[in-house]
Amino acid sequence: MTSTHMSRRDFAGIAMSGAAVLAAGVVLPAGRAAAAPPPLPPLDQAGLRAAIDDLAHPPSTAAQLRVGGTGGHWYGTSGVACIRTRRPVTAHDKVRIGSVTKVFVATVMLQLVSEGRVALDASVRHVLPGLLPARFAGVTVAHLLNHTSGLPDHIGIPEPDTAQEVFRHRFDHWTPQEWVATATHGPLKFAPGTRQEYRGINYVLAALIIDRVTGRPYGEAVAARILRPLGLAHTVIPGDAPGIHGRHVHGYLAMADGGLRVITAYDQSSSRGEGDMISTTGDLDRLLAALFSGELLPPELLQLMFTLPPDDVRMLDGSPARYSTGLQQAVVNGVTLWGKTGETYGYKNAAFSTRDQQRRFVLAYHPTTVRDGTESQMIARVADLLTRTAGTGGP
Repeated sequence: MTSTHMSRRDFAGIAMSGAAVLAAGVVLPAGRAAAAPPPLPPLDQAGLRAAIDDLAHPPSTAAQLRVGGTGGHWYGTSGVACIRTRRPVTAHDKVRIGSVTKVFVATVMLQLVSEGRVALDASVRHVLPGLLPARFAGVTVAHLLNHTSGLPDHIGIPEPDTAQEVFRHRFDHWTPQEWVATATHGPLKFAPGTRQEYRGINYVLAALIIDRVTGRPYGEAVAARILRPLGLAHTVIPGDAPGIHGRHVHGYLAMADGGLRVITAYDQSSSRGEGDMISTTGDLDRLLAALFSGELLPPELLQLMFTLPPDDVRMLDGSPARYSTGLQQAVVNGVTLWGKTGETYGYKNAAFSTRDQQRRFVLAYHPTTVRDGTESQMIARVADLLTRTAGTGGP
């Protein structure tokens, strides 16, 4: 069985850079911050409107963009939430946020660290006895959070390559323990802490740690510690519910005959804790503002979210590490952004900000391709517009 939120081949390849938009060769190269970043440009409202109105690159049914921060605000939508009724997208529509879920999970984990209830250097095998084999004893909580665990690839799961295969597996169900077991065969891929590889399984384990430490499902901890204090009333941890309740944007996949089929509802069990949450652009903007402002974490732990591994820790392809604890870094036109991308079938997102919050943006749009390498084009256009000054950058 497999989840339909994205194939595990994508986790090991394209998505190791956080999602295709931040992979090498796209407009958003990742790397260390420049010493003197250029000033942020004024908002190009016409350009932003054109960027989200281009629903052909990639083929998409809808988009919405929310820009915030001290450098100016803008909000716009394009396309429809439902192709049958032609209802326009609104700011109140929920979307699946995919791996942006990891920001919530990492924040709760660091809160537990601040309370002395779990240690970053604790062995995962000690915190979750009986789940990992003895040869994985060197994997710590910190290694999970910044993707330096070295856990093996998944074995024995289907890899949907077509829309038809996605729909065939859309309601496959896994327990977290079953899913972890698919990634515990063979040796570690590298010694923990020596390399970096983006892996969803790291956060499946992190959510299980939250379960064990708090004595309740990770979603209840997220709700109590983040959603209710910040008033994120439209953010949901769905649990076993395959659908989205309330107003939402539908996701679609293009079938072999060219028609679009709704993929909004599907089982999220294999992405529990790493990609299963539902939210709105407004709620995600509020999360970034609160997190970056220090409302959720003490300064020394918040700093971990803006600290990359040492320079000698490289991605498997040899490029610099680009994941911190819960976030990822991208340098676009010399401007350093921190945040997270996320995707599931029919949904793609990016939530990023400069560290000083001069510029935040949350983009949610709805590609209809299973995966053909073009899905990140809209994020690239938007990020370029929000960071490019005269004489720099350009798609």
